[in-house]
Amino acid sequence: MILNYLKNKRILLVDDEPQLRHMVTSILSEEGFTNIRTAGNVRDAVTAASEFCPEFAILDVMLPDGDGFSLMEHLKNMGDYPILFLTARGEDEDKFRGFGLGADDYMVKPFLPKELVFRISAILRRTYKDENPLVTLCHCEIDFERAEIKKEHECIPLTAKEYALLLALYRNAGRIVTIDALCEAAWGDNPYGYENSLMAHIRRIREKIEKNPSKPEALLTVKGLGYKLIVQ
Repeated sequence: MILNYLKNKRILLVDDEPQLRHMVTSILSEEGFTNIRTAGNVRDAVTAASEFCPEFAILDVMLPDGDGFSLMEHLKNMGDYPILFLTARGEDEDKFRGFGLGADDYMVKPFLPKELVFRISAILRRTYKDENPLVTLCHCEIDFERAEIKKEHECIPLTAKEYALLLALYRNAGRIVTIDALCEAAWGDNPYGYENSLMAHIRRIREKIEKNPSKPEALLTVKGLGYKLIVQ
């Protein structure tokens, strides 16, 4: 599932083949992406980038008035956003050059539409995860904008401490967050002595986010180290 805030990202597609531009635009539009701008050469791409301020770009390597690698360097000087190469050139040397210049992914034509969507979604989620007002867990959603849990058609409010702990865990989703780091997130620069309070808050968070708090699936304990939040 692609979250709505990602579907609103401004996407610049640069390819000299009109049919491919139309096909990729159609694929993305069907998935709900609403802000897509296209260009067929380097000159038009630079103009579009200056006017459109893209948040993601899909570039072909071979363009009639230059190449995608040089274009990427130009675009990176104009703004910092992820770039995916979509090209008929599949040589390893080209891939290494693209990644070396800072590309986020590289796909070779022909490609599967679903794979393109999955890769774009993964890059956008990774790049813009801190903007996400809704975070999906296995049995609920966290709405950081409203400081509440959405679970089975119910909205459960979070306390300030619960919010701070979940935010610290989410910013490190899938990774262990130490007990000291969580105590610091909730209680400030002098976090020592709050371990028991932390355990009580973790228990209350689990009661709000888990289907069975005694058998957590989203907020896991890593014995002797800390906790880990599993995001869908």
